[in-house]
Amino acid sequence: MVPDLYRGKLALEANEAEHLMNDLNFGDAASQDIRGAVQHLKSTGSNKVAVTGFCMGGALTVLSAGLVPECDGTVVWYGYPPLEYVDAPAIKKPMLAHWAIHDDFFSIAGVDQLEEKLKAAGVTYDFQRYDTKHAFANPKSDSRGLPPLQYNAAAAELACERTMTFLKNTLGN
Repeated sequence: MVPDLYRGKLALEANEAEHLMNDLNFGDAASQDIRGAVQHLKSTGSNKVAVTGFCMGGALTVLSAGLVPECDGTVVWYGYPPLEYVDAPAIKKPMLAHWAIHDDFFSIAGVDQLEEKLKAAGVTYDFQRYDTKHAFANPKSDSRGLPPLQYNAAAAELACERTMTFLKNTLGN
């Protein structure tokens, strides 16, 4: 399920998408929209539910780990929020995260700080770092012509395999 964070608004150009993203209240999106989606799935028969997201969605996934107690696990793909908004002690379910070492949008130094914060809170997490750039799992990232983005098939495949194993172990069949 994909919650409609922009309430039906659609961006056709990059600057429109950036404007929508900049106006998004990330805390409300995680604690209300994503939590509501998880609650809905659980109320309609899903025993266990995980949250996942890429880039901005990765940042929302990190927030959801602490703001959505009904969530059974999270998979983060190269994105984190400002670290002061991460309530690490509230994270009670396992987290898998995939990070690009050469990410121009989410620095690996920030990833290291997030990891220290989770470690100090006793969170169960698995941070995987890949020797690649942002959007490494997006096969269309190279076609955008932006140097900070780069698809890496080997890293994407490995990250997908790790994700499926994590989800199977966390959610069951």
